[in-house]
Parts: sequence; structure tokens; C-alpha cells
Amino acid sequence: MADHDDPAAQALRLVSTRFPQALGAVLGGSAAQGRATPASDLDVAVLLPDTGASRREVLRHEGRLAELFLNTRADLPEFFAWDRARRRGTVLFVYAQGLPLLDPHGDLSRARDRARTVLAVGPPPLTPAELSQARYTLTCYLDDLLDAPGSARHEQLALADFALREASHLLTAHHRAWTGIGKWLPRRLLAADAARGGALLDGHRAVAETADPGPLAAAVHQVLDLVGGPLREGCALDWPGGPGK
Repeated sequence: MADHDDPAAQALRLVSTRFPQALGAVLGGSAAQGRATPASDLDVAVLLPDTGASRREVLRHEGRLAELFLNTRADLPEFFAWDRARRRGTVLFVYAQGLPLLDPHGDLSRARDRARTVLAVGPPPLTPAELSQARYTLTCYLDDLLDAPGSARHEQLALADFALREASHLLTAHHRAWTGIGKWLPRRLLAADAARGGALLDGHRAVAETADPGPLAAAVHQVLDLVGGPLREGCALDWPGGPGK
């Protein structure tokens, strides 16, 4: 691969050009894992001096899209805590597992150590209210999926997508494992529970290919049984932001 097309070289040129004051930079995502395609974007975390501003920015560099996660050194611990609370750890994984591009004073190395420590602790557990909400939501999608006629393919497929998503988040939370979205959802799901996660993914594919919701429904039931079973009548949830909040 020519240097001009090498994702790491492109990312380093981007950082050096736009952020000459950077204290560190790391390339994450598919590009860091050697799985980038010509259309893959660059996921780059940039550590800035405290005189900078933390933000997220998307731009195009040398014809390739780049998604930049910009954080000042002072803001980074708080941002890591926020990223952990989402249970996805998107930027935590970039720092912990990405390819270092720039580290003139050791700040990036210290940030990577902190990210690895947070990842090792894992995401926070679901609160009782969050667990009830997740069980109830997944139960609703399961009931609707089984009730949808096979001829209503758009509805059936939409329900299968939502059931897979909610079941995946609930299963990973049960294992105190990280979840994901997009292409990272099946990756995180299989890493957390290969057997049950694989059953969810296979069931989702069965709905898409054969319009049969049975395998997905059975896999969803397996997940619900781990956390107390389906939740229908008797569910009571506070309105978020209601009186007293």
C-alpha cells in the first residue's frame, strides 16, 4: 500500500497539519485493526492541551472521511466516565486498543493506561429501574414480533431489528460487558456471550431470510429468562424528568 493511501500515515498527516499542538493522537476502528477498506473512515482521538476545546468533529482529509474525538487533557477523565456510563466505551476502546500516532511527552501513554483500567472495570450495572424498563421494552417487541403477520414484512423486519438491539443491550448488561451499535453490536454481543448472542443473530437472520420469527423469539426468551423473565402487567415506571426529578 502506498504511503498516501495508508490510513495511519493519513491520520498522522491530518493531526500534524490541523493540530500541531496535540499532546497525543491514536487511530482506532477498522483502520487500526488492518481491516480498513478504501471507503473506511478514520477514527482518530486527539489529546489537546488544556487551552483547547473538547468536541467531536467530522471532516474529509485526502479524500477520506475522518471522525475526530478531541479532548483536552483536563477533560479526559470526565469524558471517560461519561463514555463508560453509556456502556459502549467508544472512545475508551480507541485509546486502549488503537494505534498510537503521536506521543511527544508521554501524555498519550498515560491516557491509554487510564482507558485500559476503565475498560477492565467494565460498564456500570443496570439500576433496578433500568432493568425493569429494558425487560418491559424487550417483552413488548417480542409480543409484537410474534403477532405480526408474515405478510407485513416491513413491520416484521423493523420489529426484529428492535428486538435484536434491545436483547443485545440487555444480554451484554447482564454479563457486565460492553455493548455497541452498528457493526459493533454483533462483535460486542458475540464477545459477551457467543452462544446466546449467536442465537440472537441467527434468529434475526431467519426473520430476514424466511420470515420465521420463531428462532429469534426463542433466543429473546433465553435472554429474558436470565434477568427475571418477560415483564408485562405489574410494570410501573416513573416518567423521566417528572415531578420531583
